[in-house]
Amino acid sequence: MIPTIEQLTKTYRIIAHIQQAKVGKPGKNAIENVLRGTTLLCEAAGVPLESKVSVLSRKVIDNALATFISRNLSRVSAWSYVTQFKSLFAKWCLPYYKEAGWHIPRLEFPSFRAQAPRYQRPSDELLAKVKNWYQSQTSEYWFAATMMLEFAMRNGDVLRLKDSNFIEKEDGHYLLYTPHKTELSSGRRVYWPIHPDIWQKFDDYGRLTALDVTKETFKEINHDLRELGFRGSKASYELRKICIDHIYQKFGAEMAVSISGDTIKTISYYYAD
Repeated sequence: MIPTIEQLTKTYRIIAHIQQAKVGKPGKNAIENVLRGTTLLCEAAGVPLESKVSVLSRKVIDNALATFISRNLSRVSAWSYVTQFKSLFAKWCLPYYKEAGWHIPRLEFPSFRAQAPRYQRPSDELLAKVKNWYQSQTSEYWFAATMMLEFAMRNGDVLRLKDSNFIEKEDGHYLLYTPHKTELSSGRRVYWPIHPDIWQKFDDYGRLTALDVTKETFKEINHDLRELGFRGSKASYELRKICIDHIYQKFGAEMAVSISGDTIKTISYYYAD
Protein backbone atom coordinates (compact mmCIF):
# COMPACT_ATOMS: atom_id res chain seq x y z
CA MET A 1 0.00 0.00 0.00
CA ILE A 2 1.26 3.46 -0.86
CA PRO A 3 0.70 5.80 2.12
CA THR A 4 -0.71 9.30 1.98
CA ILE A 5 1.50 12.25 2.75
CA GLU A 6 -0.47 12.80 5.95
CA GLN A 7 0.07 9.19 7.07
CA LEU A 8 3.75 9.51 6.34
CA THR A 9 4.20 12.73 8.34
CA LYS A 10 2.29 11.38 11.34
CA THR A 11 4.38 8.23 11.34
CA TYR A 12 7.58 10.19 10.80
CA ARG A 13 7.01 12.20 13.97
CA ILE A 14 6.70 8.98 15.99
CA ILE A 15 9.64 7.12 14.46
CA ALA A 16 11.87 10.19 14.57
CA HIS A 17 11.43 10.35 18.33
CA ILE A 18 12.21 6.63 18.54
CA GLN A 19 15.33 7.17 16.46
CA GLN A 20 16.31 10.12 18.64
CA ALA A 21 16.07 7.92 21.73
CA LYS A 22 18.31 5.34 20.06
CA VAL A 23 21.07 7.45 18.54
CA GLY A 24 20.48 11.03 19.70
CA LYS A 25 19.20 12.39 16.40
CA PRO A 26 17.30 13.84 14.60
CA GLY A 27 16.85 16.68 17.10
CA LYS A 28 13.53 18.21 18.04
CA ASN A 29 13.99 21.23 15.77
CA ALA A 30 15.08 19.04 12.86
CA ILE A 31 11.94 16.92 13.21
CA GLU A 32 9.68 19.96 13.23
CA ASN A 33 11.51 21.44 10.24
CA VAL A 34 10.94 18.25 8.22
CA LEU A 35 7.22 18.33 8.95
CA ARG A 36 6.92 22.05 8.31
CA GLY A 37 8.92 21.87 5.09
CA THR A 38 6.74 19.01 3.83
CA THR A 39 3.54 20.92 4.57
CA LEU A 40 4.80 24.08 2.85
CA LEU A 41 6.04 22.13 -0.17
CA CYS A 42 2.67 20.43 -0.62
CA GLU A 43 0.81 23.71 -0.18
CA ALA A 44 3.01 25.40 -2.81
CA ALA A 45 2.48 22.48 -5.20
CA GLY A 46 -1.29 22.49 -4.64
CA VAL A 47 -1.22 18.91 -3.35
CA PRO A 48 -3.54 18.00 -0.43
CA LEU A 49 -1.91 16.08 2.42
CA GLU A 50 -4.53 13.37 1.89
CA SER A 51 -2.93 12.55 -1.49
CA LYS A 52 -0.76 9.50 -2.03
CA VAL A 53 2.91 10.31 -1.66
CA SER A 54 3.47 9.04 -5.20
CA VAL A 55 1.82 12.18 -6.65
CA LEU A 56 4.90 14.19 -5.66
CA SER A 57 6.67 13.75 -8.96
CA ARG A 58 9.64 15.78 -10.09
CA LYS A 59 7.30 17.99 -12.12
CA VAL A 60 5.12 18.67 -9.07
CA ILE A 61 8.19 19.55 -7.00
CA ASP A 62 9.40 21.84 -9.82
CA ASN A 63 6.02 23.62 -9.66
CA ALA A 64 6.41 24.06 -5.91
CA LEU A 65 9.87 25.58 -6.41
CA ALA A 66 8.47 27.97 -9.02
CA THR A 67 5.75 29.00 -6.58
CA PHE A 68 8.29 29.68 -3.84
CA ILE A 69 10.38 31.84 -6.17
CA SER A 70 7.27 33.75 -7.29
CA ARG A 71 6.70 34.58 -3.62
CA ASN A 72 10.15 36.19 -3.51
CA LEU A 73 11.79 33.40 -1.51
CA SER A 74 15.49 33.05 -2.14
CA ARG A 75 16.71 30.07 -4.14
CA VAL A 76 18.36 28.56 -1.07
CA SER A 77 15.24 29.00 1.09
CA ALA A 78 13.04 27.41 -1.56
CA TRP A 79 15.36 24.43 -1.81
CA SER A 80 15.51 24.03 1.95
CA TYR A 81 11.86 22.92 1.90
CA VAL A 82 12.65 20.26 -0.71
CA THR A 83 15.57 19.07 1.42
CA GLN A 84 13.34 18.88 4.49
CA PHE A 85 10.74 16.87 2.53
CA LYS A 86 13.47 14.46 1.32
CA SER A 87 14.32 13.74 4.96
CA LEU A 88 11.02 11.85 5.22
CA PHE A 89 12.74 9.18 3.14
CA ALA A 90 16.05 8.97 4.98
CA LYS A 91 17.58 5.49 5.02
CA TRP A 92 16.81 4.97 8.70
CA CYS A 93 13.09 5.64 8.07
CA LEU A 94 12.56 2.91 5.49
CA PRO A 95 12.51 -0.15 7.82
CA TYR A 96 9.77 1.50 9.88
CA TYR A 97 7.69 2.15 6.76
CA LYS A 98 8.21 -1.46 5.67
CA GLU A 99 6.97 -2.70 9.04
CA ALA A 100 3.83 -0.60 8.52
CA GLY A 101 3.21 -2.51 5.29
CA TRP A 102 3.84 0.51 3.08
CA HIS A 103 5.40 0.60 -0.34
CA ILE A 104 7.41 3.77 -0.76
CA PRO A 105 7.81 4.52 -4.46
CA ARG A 106 11.13 5.83 -5.74
CA LEU A 107 10.75 9.60 -5.96
CA GLU A 108 12.80 11.70 -8.33
CA PHE A 109 14.13 14.98 -6.99
CA PRO A 110 15.67 17.85 -8.95
CA SER A 111 19.38 18.26 -8.31
CA PHE A 112 20.73 21.28 -6.50
CA ARG A 113 24.08 22.47 -5.23
CA ALA A 114 24.20 25.60 -3.13
CA GLN A 115 27.28 27.68 -3.78
CA ALA A 116 28.21 30.67 -1.73
CA PRO A 117 28.90 33.91 -3.58
CA ARG A 118 32.50 34.85 -4.28
CA TYR A 119 34.39 36.86 -1.73
CA GLN A 120 33.64 40.56 -1.76
CA ARG A 121 36.77 42.38 -0.66
CA PRO A 122 36.05 45.05 2.02
CA SER A 123 36.71 48.67 1.15
CA ASP A 124 39.94 50.32 2.28
CA GLU A 125 37.87 52.33 4.75
CA LEU A 126 36.39 49.20 6.32
CA LEU A 127 39.78 47.49 6.45
CA ALA A 128 41.15 50.52 8.28
CA LYS A 129 38.36 50.20 10.83
CA VAL A 130 39.22 46.51 11.30
CA LYS A 131 42.87 47.40 11.85
CA ASN A 132 42.02 49.99 14.49
CA TRP A 133 39.61 47.59 16.18
CA TYR A 134 42.16 44.78 16.20
CA GLN A 135 44.86 46.98 17.71
CA SER A 136 42.52 47.78 20.61
CA GLN A 137 41.91 44.13 21.53
CA THR A 138 43.44 42.55 24.61
CA SER A 139 43.66 39.17 26.33
CA GLU A 140 41.40 36.42 24.90
CA TYR A 141 39.81 38.85 22.42
CA TRP A 142 43.22 39.66 20.99
CA PHE A 143 44.12 35.97 20.83
CA ALA A 144 40.86 34.88 19.15
CA ALA A 145 41.05 37.71 16.63
CA THR A 146 44.72 36.99 15.94
CA MET A 147 44.08 33.33 15.25
CA MET A 148 41.54 34.33 12.60
CA LEU A 149 43.19 37.44 11.15
CA GLU A 150 46.77 36.13 11.10
CA PHE A 151 46.21 32.37 10.69
CA ALA A 152 42.81 32.13 8.95
CA MET A 153 41.40 29.82 11.62
CA ARG A 154 37.70 29.08 12.07
CA ASN A 155 36.01 29.75 15.41
CA GLY A 156 35.66 26.07 16.29
CA ASP A 157 39.28 25.33 15.51
CA VAL A 158 40.41 28.15 17.79
CA LEU A 159 38.29 26.72 20.61
CA ARG A 160 39.91 23.30 20.11
CA LEU A 161 43.51 24.55 20.30
CA LYS A 162 45.86 22.85 22.76
CA ASP A 163 49.42 23.56 23.84
CA SER A 164 50.55 20.75 21.53
CA ASN A 165 49.41 22.78 18.52
CA PHE A 166 52.20 25.29 19.17
CA ILE A 167 55.55 23.92 18.00
CA GLU A 168 58.88 25.33 19.12
CA LYS A 169 61.93 24.90 16.88
CA GLU A 170 65.38 26.42 16.65
CA ASP A 171 64.27 28.92 14.04
CA GLY A 172 61.09 29.99 15.85
CA HIS A 173 57.55 28.92 16.70
CA TYR A 174 54.88 27.35 14.49
CA LEU A 175 51.17 26.66 14.56
CA LEU A 176 50.28 23.07 13.62
CA TYR A 177 46.68 21.82 13.50
CA THR A 178 44.16 19.93 11.36
CA PRO A 179 41.05 21.97 10.54
CA HIS A 180 37.94 20.16 11.78
CA LYS A 181 36.39 20.62 8.34
CA THR A 182 39.08 18.43 6.74
CA GLU A 183 39.56 15.84 9.50
CA LEU A 184 37.19 13.33 7.91
CA SER A 185 38.01 14.16 4.30
CA SER A 186 41.49 15.15 3.12
CA GLY A 187 43.03 15.34 6.59
CA ARG A 188 44.91 18.41 5.35
CA ARG A 189 47.04 20.00 8.07
CA VAL A 190 48.04 23.63 8.53
CA TYR A 191 51.66 24.33 9.47
CA TRP A 192 52.41 28.05 9.65
CA PRO A 193 55.15 30.19 11.24
CA ILE A 194 54.25 32.47 14.13
CA HIS A 195 55.71 35.97 13.98
CA PRO A 196 58.04 36.62 16.97
CA ASP A 197 55.97 39.65 18.07
CA ILE A 198 52.78 37.56 18.14
CA TRP A 199 54.50 34.76 20.03
CA GLN A 200 55.91 37.21 22.57
CA LYS A 201 52.49 38.71 23.24
CA PHE A 202 50.94 35.23 23.46
CA ASP A 203 53.65 34.24 25.93
CA ASP A 204 53.23 37.46 27.95
CA TYR A 205 49.51 36.71 28.36
CA GLY A 206 50.35 33.29 29.82
CA ARG A 207 49.53 31.26 26.71
CA LEU A 208 46.42 29.07 26.52
CA THR A 209 46.13 28.37 30.24
CA ALA A 210 45.58 32.07 30.95
CA LEU A 211 43.41 32.90 27.93
CA ASP A 212 39.77 32.01 28.48
CA VAL A 213 38.48 31.87 24.90
CA THR A 214 34.85 30.70 24.75
CA LYS A 215 31.87 30.88 22.39
CA GLU A 216 30.94 34.10 24.16
CA THR A 217 34.26 35.58 23.05
CA PHE A 218 33.28 35.08 19.43
CA LYS A 219 29.77 36.39 20.04
CA GLU A 220 31.27 39.65 21.25
CA ILE A 221 33.67 39.76 18.30
CA ASN A 222 30.70 39.16 15.98
CA HIS A 223 28.90 42.08 17.58
CA ASP A 224 31.92 44.37 17.24
CA LEU A 225 32.42 43.52 13.57
CA ARG A 226 28.76 44.05 12.76
CA GLU A 227 29.11 47.46 14.38
CA LEU A 228 32.00 48.13 12.00
CA GLY A 229 29.80 47.32 9.01
CA PHE A 230 30.04 43.57 8.37
CA ARG A 231 26.81 41.59 8.01
CA GLY A 232 25.76 38.06 8.78
CA SER A 233 25.58 35.83 11.85
CA LYS A 234 29.26 34.84 11.50
CA ALA A 235 30.79 38.27 11.12
CA SER A 236 33.95 37.05 12.85
CA TYR A 237 34.61 34.82 9.81
CA GLU A 238 35.38 38.01 7.92
CA LEU A 239 38.70 38.10 9.78
CA ARG A 240 39.57 34.67 8.38
CA LYS A 241 38.53 35.76 4.89
CA ILE A 242 40.64 38.93 5.09
CA CYS A 243 43.65 36.79 5.96
CA ILE A 244 43.12 34.27 3.15
CA ASP A 245 42.48 37.01 0.61
CA HIS A 246 45.65 38.86 1.65
CA ILE A 247 47.78 35.73 1.34
CA TYR A 248 46.16 34.86 -1.99
CA GLN A 249 46.71 38.31 -3.47
CA LYS A 250 50.29 38.64 -2.21
CA PHE A 251 51.68 35.10 -2.41
CA GLY A 252 49.30 33.11 -4.63
CA ALA A 253 46.82 30.26 -4.37
CA GLU A 254 49.20 27.58 -3.05
CA MET A 255 50.19 29.67 -0.04
CA ALA A 256 46.53 30.51 0.60
CA VAL A 257 45.78 26.78 0.58
CA SER A 258 48.59 26.20 3.08
CA ILE A 259 47.23 28.63 5.65
CA SER A 260 43.50 28.00 5.16
CA GLY A 261 43.38 24.23 4.83
CA ASP A 262 40.96 24.64 1.91
CA THR A 263 41.46 23.07 -1.52
CA ILE A 264 43.03 25.04 -4.33
CA LYS A 265 39.73 24.76 -6.21
CA THR A 266 37.88 26.45 -3.35
CA ILE A 267 40.50 29.15 -2.93
CA SER A 268 40.64 29.90 -6.65
CA TYR A 269 36.86 30.15 -6.91
CA TYR A 270 36.19 32.38 -3.90
CA TYR A 271 39.20 34.68 -3.92
CA ALA A 272 40.19 35.11 -7.56
CA ASP A 273 39.47 38.56 -9.01
